[in-house]
Amino acid sequence: MRIISVNVNGIQAAAERGLLSWLQAQNADVICLQDTRASLDEMDDQAFQLDGYYLYASAAEVAEQGGVALYSRLQPKAVISGLGFELADRYGRYLQADFDKVSIASLLLPSGQRGDEDLNQKFKFIDDFTHYLNKQRRKRREYIYCGSLYAAQNKLDVKNWRDCQQLPGFLAPERAWLDEVFGNLGYVDALREVSREGEQYSWWPDSEQAQTLNLGWRFDYQILTPGMRRSVRSARLPRQPRFSQHAPLIIDYDWTLSL
Repeated sequence: MRIISVNVNGIQAAAERGLLSWLQAQNADVICLQDTRASLDEMDDQAFQLDGYYLYASAAEVAEQGGVALYSRLQPKAVISGLGFELADRYGRYLQADFDKVSIASLLLPSGQRGDEDLNQKFKFIDDFTHYLNKQRRKRREYIYCGSLYAAQNKLDVKNWRDCQQLPGFLAPERAWLDEVFGNLGYVDALREVSREGEQYSWWPDSEQAQTLNLGWRFDYQILTPGMRRSVRSARLPRQPRFSQHAPLIIDYDWTLSL
């Protein structure tokens, strides 16, 4: 099973850069997009369809903000939109597809980069989502959360990390939250199951210097329940081609989707 997740920073702009044709060629079983910035009617446009895939979407009340989508070769048993709290549901930040024994979700957190209000919303979202993850541990099925979290956990996840400690995305509370998710809560960082290398970044500031010097951050994850740990086979964050500020995260699993 191959799962691709990517924050597109607006699906229209990403599509104009060739995202859909690239995705069509990747042989993925499930594709999770974040930050589509599109209404449900816009996502229903033929331009955003992929041959051989079912498309599902969740949109924000204001379509220019948030929104996630999910493509699947296999039609899910059920599709769930929302997490039951306002900051997720109002902005269309969560969409889950249920298959036999596993659920796969597309998740988008507030970036926290647009000032104090945005950062406070991010911390509130993190708190609510942590309670949700804690409850999910009791479920008798596996989960894969394809999340654009706008948070890096460790020093090797940020270029020039010393200079970034006071910036949203690498603040102490954000790093402590990821430590909790991948520590006490028992969830698994799929990329780190197969690679401990540094400079595996998924986001770069929108500047030529950031690209040239690879001034990246690892903001994008596939978060697994413990039962999926041994199924991770490979992981890639290809820097090219680029469709947004984020690189696609491609994970291959020793798992077959079924109903």
